[in-house]
Amino acid sequence: MTFSTYTNFERADWAALRASTPLTLSESDLVELQGLNEALSMDEVVEVYLPLSRLLNLHVAATRELERVTDRFLGKSATPSPYIIAVGGSVAVGKSTTSRVLRALLARWQDHPRVDLVTTDGFLLPNKVLQERGLMERKGFPESYDVRRLVRFVADLKAGAAAVSSPVYSHLVYDIVPGEEVIRQPDILILEGLNVLQGSGGRDQTGAGFVSDYFDFSLYVDAEPGLIEQWFLQRFRRLRETAFRDPQSYFRKYADLSEEEATAFASRVWSRINARNLRENILPTRERAHLILEKGENHRVERVRLRRL
Repeated sequence: MTFSTYTNFERADWAALRASTPLTLSESDLVELQGLNEALSMDEVVEVYLPLSRLLNLHVAATRELERVTDRFLGKSATPSPYIIAVGGSVAVGKSTTSRVLRALLARWQDHPRVDLVTTDGFLLPNKVLQERGLMERKGFPESYDVRRLVRFVADLKAGAAAVSSPVYSHLVYDIVPGEEVIRQPDILILEGLNVLQGSGGRDQTGAGFVSDYFDFSLYVDAEPGLIEQWFLQRFRRLRETAFRDPQSYFRKYADLSEEEATAFASRVWSRINARNLRENILPTRERAHLILEKGENHRVERVRLRRL
């Protein structure tokens, strides 16, 4: 007999778990939430994300009750700490869309209306540092992050700090930029990033632990590597037609490549950097997630795997 730590749900079975959860997003909302190369349908929201928002709402309520029980035991009253949800997965798999949809849905539950979203891009080391360390072609790999600052950021949030700041990353200039994003005691924080589920390699060297130690719930967005490569190449083509044409874009020089040259370049980036990072660092963290969304063609979630408690 084969045992699994996960319960597997085909899409129809998962969709039935929505129960009476109301649909709180409109078609116009979806346009703002979907990714550059990812058409988000209302069916996807209803059949995949509404049941997930219901599950998370129940988990948040259970965590709050446990906090109250602990406070009664200790004879004190404390401000509830943010419930932290991690979203991991490969480049181009749709993590950002998943995170934005969850943020929109969870913020519409009256018992946790303050939901913030932070990406780990802001915790990448500045390009100058990456260049000095010879890591520019390993941007997105575990060693390219300021892990100490990321762990401190999440630890301070969990400790109930009134305001915690994170660096700001610009995809346009492909680097950390001046300024900080300030997070002020949200009910829920969604932390999205390539390597958020890491154990080994995700430790703050001061001994403060792994960033994943502070998560209450974690998701992994999954798909066959061949599909993700297709989505990456499609996204690169779209960016050549849009963001890359901005004179300030770090990738401006790629906007004028021929179609063949652009495809060849994007394929090299995928195989030398993104596929390698997926294989060596990201995919091995999949089984650490509490829930896995398995995608098929057109970013459609085909199956959901929920870890047994």
